[in-house]
Formats: sequence, C-alpha cells, structure tokens
Amino acid sequence: QVQLVESGGGLVQAGGSLRLSCAASGGSLSTYAMGWFRQPPGKEREFVATISWRLGTTYYADSVKDRFTISRDNVKNTVYLQMNSLKPEDTAAYYCAAERYGAGGREEGKYGSWGQGTQVTVSS
Repeated sequence: QVQLVESGGGLVQAGGSLRLSCAASGGSLSTYAMGWFRQPPGKEREFVATISWRLGTTYYADSVKDRFTISRDNVKNTVYLQMNSLKPEDTAAYYCAAERYGAGGREEGKYGSWGQGTQVTVSS
C-alpha cells in the first residue's frame, strides 16, 4: 500500500484560504482514487472530497461544495485540497486516503491507505 503524508494545515481566520497537500511514496498515485476526510473536535470523521483514479471525476460533501477543490498532480505524486472561504466549522483534523484503482467515494472502508492527518483551525 502507498504511504501518505499530509501537510499544509494551520491557523487561519474565517474567510481565508489554505491548501493541503498529500504526498505519496511507495506507489504511483495515478492508479489510486483519493479522498479527503476530516474529523472535527469531539465528532466522528466525515467525508470531504474525492477524485477517481482514471477520469479524475470529483465529488464533494455539500458542506464544502463551491469552496473546496480537490486536484492531483501525478508527476509530483501529490493530491491537493484547496480550501477557500473557510469557516470556523471547517476546523478539524484533515486526512487523505487512497483506494487502488477505485472510483473513490464517501465510504471510509473503501480506502486502504491513510495519512496521519493535518490540523486546520479556523478562527472567527
């Protein structure tokens, strides 16, 4: 399984932007569907966004649609989550996940590899 490392988290004011990165090693992300999930304080982990491996089809949670964008750079073996117009309710630990030859999606059980997470804190 591919190994994943997230970065780019931090503290930002409401309305600001951050770009999270998920770098892979031990395999080519070009053959993986990728997902971003988040776990707010005291809550369960939830789906954020996904991109399929072949066509690059994207899908977003309603709460982040039109504000977040998932993308991939197969040359750099990295997946990104561009987060704009951040809100305090976006505060969470953000995780990337990979599914080999998958369509992606919102189900955590589909993903075989997970990163360790990066913290995003949005102040009001």
